[in-house]
Amino acid sequence: MGVTMVDEVNKLVRPLVPGGVLAFDAGNSKTDVALVSADGTVLGTARGGGFEPHIIGAAAAVDGLAPLVAAAAAEAGLAVGDVPLVQQISACLANADLPIEEERLAEAFESHGWATSVHVANDTFALLRAGVDEPRGVAVVCGAGINCAGLLPDGRTARFPAVGRISGDWGGGQQLADEAFWAAARADDGRGPATALATVLPAHYGLQSMPALIEALHLGDIPVSRRLEATPLLFQVAAAGDPVATAVVHRQAEEIVAMAVVAMTRLDLLSEPTDVVLGGGVLTAGHPLLMETVLRLLAAAAPKAVARVIDVPPVVGAALLGLDHTNAPPTAHHTLRASYAPPPAA
Repeated sequence: MGVTMVDEVNKLVRPLVPGGVLAFDAGNSKTDVALVSADGTVLGTARGGGFEPHIIGAAAAVDGLAPLVAAAAAEAGLAVGDVPLVQQISACLANADLPIEEERLAEAFESHGWATSVHVANDTFALLRAGVDEPRGVAVVCGAGINCAGLLPDGRTARFPAVGRISGDWGGGQQLADEAFWAAARADDGRGPATALATVLPAHYGLQSMPALIEALHLGDIPVSRRLEATPLLFQVAAAGDPVATAVVHRQAEEIVAMAVVAMTRLDLLSEPTDVVLGGGVLTAGHPLLMETVLRLLAAAAPKAVARVIDVPPVVGAALLGLDHTNAPPTAHHTLRASYAPPPAA
């Protein structure tokens, strides 16, 4: 029997890795890519810089991922020009906060033809899926910003716009840094209570006083990128018992728990055993005061909730979501997790 036009069309859209997943976990500071086979084997990976579609546009941001896709494909023994590479793209992206942003980003991915199907979600869903054995639970991420997402096996979700103060957000690393500078400035000039931040912050930046630090920040002598260095200092000062710093950390714990409780309430999970996955640079840093306060407040508000700090890269969650979409067997999920499992303690 001869080759038909239908055969030719099917050949054109058949992925080089049948049932495979091209997973993206793209954050504000870094992007991880993983090319995964249908059985969960990791065939290729790559890492690049931050993902900023809100600054450069969806198309340009996705175009910027092409070198990472090429690197992951090359590691898998494939050429990026051979498309589609896989069946499913699972892209969990920072700054994909609104449905319209997800739609625009999905269109940008589709234009590259890397997969026959594309699913785009906020990167908080990658964190959530990485921390649970099935797509059910709630996650709170706290890095430069803060966000929360909830997910049920039937596809229902709970989420927040998470675009900053205008959407009610507080408690990301950048906001914590701003609070530290604010409190230190007011302590120095007498408008606010005394705090060790007024001496610790200038010393960290190599300056003699808060007025000198304020001037250097304002004039750009200290680049904006270094402002986040104030966040771990805030936690250090709080750990030493400083009341002002402690109050900021306590407020952050309240915000984390409030987001988790609202998400659980929306999904009718508040009275059920529910995993609450915690991730992002601030929450994975292991600050005792913050974690102890989060656990105490969460236990009071949702006694059956179980908080856990993520111990695998969120790109694992993006890939697991992709395998969910391809109806991969549980063995594929186990194989994928095993590839990223932390080494056993010595």
